[in-house]
Amino acid sequence: MTRAIRESGPGDQAEARPDVACYVYGILPEDVEMTEDALGVGDPPAKVRIVRHGEIAALVSDVDVDRPLGRAQDLVAHERLLDDVAAEVPVLPLRFGAVMTTPEAVVEELLTPHHDSFAAALKQIEGRSQFVLKARYAEQPVLIEVLSENAEARQLRDRIRQLPEEVTRSERMRLGELITHIIAAKREADTQAVVERFEPVTAGAVVREPSHERDAAHVAFLVENDRWDDFERAVEELRADWGARVEVRLLGPMAPYDFVVS
Repeated sequence: MTRAIRESGPGDQAEARPDVACYVYGILPEDVEMTEDALGVGDPPAKVRIVRHGEIAALVSDVDVDRPLGRAQDLVAHERLLDDVAAEVPVLPLRFGAVMTTPEAVVEELLTPHHDSFAAALKQIEGRSQFVLKARYAEQPVLIEVLSENAEARQLRDRIRQLPEEVTRSERMRLGELITHIIAAKREADTQAVVERFEPVTAGAVVREPSHERDAAHVAFLVENDRWDDFERAVEELRADWGARVEVRLLGPMAPYDFVVS
């Protein structure tokens, strides 16, 4: 497992090569060392090292300039490294695919001009991690809700049942539109309820765009590390309250992707 430790030391230096660029994963405090098993993108995965400047540092690795990025395994490696590091120390994640020419360019073009804002942001997320709550309506329960609450939907359903499919095309289209609209309204209300419910045990929330037509809520939460148990207990209480109506998944802890603009 990749681990980062808070122990000041000189950064690894790599000899400049014209066929190699510098892939940047994120920003850390300068007093961090990576263990030997820290690997990043590439095939084979490249060794990860630290480039330091002042109170901050960049987490980087070599990448061949003629190798296109964007493969699924590269994205997985990028996120896995950041999530492992975030479990140990604060990290500001950069977007996938951030590449600079050399470590010197990382210092001159990234760390130096943004030193103070990066340092301040690291202090804000110190001792905090991100979790993502994904809730999805179960298909049959939500359809039963829609039909029980909306007279027009019930009438359309009954007409579709009574007539041949070839003569109910418009009714089917209207029913689909109606169901989509009603579920969207439910999603908005349930998402707001989730955000308010978790306010006492979280330090921040970001509502994500739905990833599925039956999403009930998709929210990223920033959680104090010493409140993980309280947060996870609140998630279990939500599961119990929603029961079979909604499937609830919890992802994390992870790097604070939704709380950092990079």
